Amino acid sequence: MNILYLDTFSGISGDMMLGLLVDLGVDLNLIEAGLAKLAVSGYKLEQRPEKRHSIGGTRVEVICEDKQPARSWSEIDAMLAKSSLAEPVRDRARRIFRSLGEAEAKVHQVTLDEVHFHEVGAVDAIVDIVGSAIGLHLLGVEKTICTPLPLSSGMIRGSHGAMPLPAPATLQILQGKPVRNADCDRELVTPTGAAIAVEIACFGEMPELTIERIGYGVGGWKLEDRPNLLRGIIGTEDTADGFEQDTVTVIETHIDDSSPEWLGALTERLLSAGALDVGLTSLQMKKNRPGTCLTVMALPQQANPLAQMILRESTAIGVRMHETRRMKLRREPATVQTAFGEAAVKLIYEGGTLLRITPEHASCQELATASNRPLPEIYRAITTAAHRQFGLGD
Repeated sequence: MNILYLDTFSGISGDMMLGLLVDLGVDLNLIEAGLAKLAVSGYKLEQRPEKRHSIGGTRVEVICEDKQPARSWSEIDAMLAKSSLAEPVRDRARRIFRSLGEAEAKVHQVTLDEVHFHEVGAVDAIVDIVGSAIGLHLLGVEKTICTPLPLSSGMIRGSHGAMPLPAPATLQILQGKPVRNADCDRELVTPTGAAIAVEIACFGEMPELTIERIGYGVGGWKLEDRPNLLRGIIGTEDTADGFEQDTVTVIETHIDDSSPEWLGALTERLLSAGALDVGLTSLQMKKNRPGTCLTVMALPQQANPLAQMILRESTAIGVRMHETRRMKLRREPATVQTAFGEAAVKLIYEGGTLLRITPEHASCQELATASNRPLPEIYRAITTAAHRQFGLGD
């Protein structure tokens, strides 16, 4: 598995992320070609090599050439939704912007639709966020891991006047995420940088991997006590005996006062919102009440929105969350031809060895309904056809 490891020893910002991606080998012209698909103009990107404390990297700056309008979160989201960007790029950029918008809405006590980004800030945020989403897509890494982010203290001056560090929006975005004391009075982690990190990465230590590329994104500060750089390491994870490993977040709560119908509906909502798995387990709770343990497994960047959904749409008043390692077999989608029509299957691998083939239930159900044949017969027909097509068991 190809991994991007973000070493945020001196923080993260949108321009540092863009510089890092270019330093790792992404062509800035390709990022600009993707950005050209948006209805945003009057700016240019400047790329140049720079050093911090004698360590060289790439600096990418957004230079506004024309007067820019203020843009609301809803306008930006609608622009992204209608764009011709690749679907993974579009979806990732929208998630990052939503994280940023929700934080601003919480801090300023307004609705999400009322959130506005000031003129230059809107262009910076659009270019940094969408450009990062494009660059990550071009880079082709399968997983991103980020170190705990270093938070500063002191005061800064923004468009709303003097504000404490870390910026309130940054702190809101990082709720539930690991951070550390930066021992610095400069803003090392910006709201945009925090939103990018939270939405693209899980937080943790560097895994065992074979290092392939190293890059440095250069920030705007020239600090005496540290180089203002974002370091990225791309490597291949060393897996045990052909098994893949990753990190997931487990969300759990105990409920003793909910209708079964509500829990059933919540299960479907959580799965539709991106949960990897949802389980309901019977419990005997306090005061001899029968209850239910709701367990949700999610990608770390999806944990907070799913936890919020549980608190809003169930009778739970609290949830527990913890990150855990997961070992898994590699899966690939495929299709097979049967006497009843085309069917979807999953190919299950250990390393490069095909272990088994699993029919997809929805596909089986469709063929059973269309052919008026029993579901077990469809499963057997698909399994037989798949083993023949992929040579399993020959």
